[in-house]
Amino acid sequence: MKTNRHQTAIPQETITQINTQIGAISAQIAPHAIILTAQERRDILKMGDKSLAFVRKAHEYAHSHPALVPGYMDLADFDIDFADANNLLGLLSRLKELAQQIEDTAMIAGSEAFEAALAFYSNVREAARRNISGAEIVSAELKERYPGKKRGKSAPEDKTESQ
Repeated sequence: MKTNRHQTAIPQETITQINTQIGAISAQIAPHAIILTAQERRDILKMGDKSLAFVRKAHEYAHSHPALVPGYMDLADFDIDFADANNLLGLLSRLKELAQQIEDTAMIAGSEAFEAALAFYSNVREAARRNISGAEIVSAELKERYPGKKRGKSAPEDKTESQ
């Protein structure tokens, strides 16, 4: 068996506190958040790390050369958009790092739990073959829930269940 990398349980109190803090963050951003449709997400002009430098420089020049700002453009709106985009991209980067840590930890914990369950199931099946008391019931129950391919069904395996 592989080395168990996830050996310390995360206390339920910690999970509860994190969920509370996530709720508080959600409540703070909610009045300012904009929800896009899938079509809007596809169609919108996107600013990322590469275009941030361009936008930053254009913002600086718009303030240092106000005569070049088009009449139809509101510089105060540009200030708001630039500041929020800049700040939110920083927050997004930190949240993505945190999400990656949570995802990686969940993946390792899930993998190790699944591996342990498979070892247990294998042992239970062997015990059932040897007619050990109670093993047949446990084996039958686990067989029903086993995420692998079901016999006699042509439906593809649901990979989200087994991950």
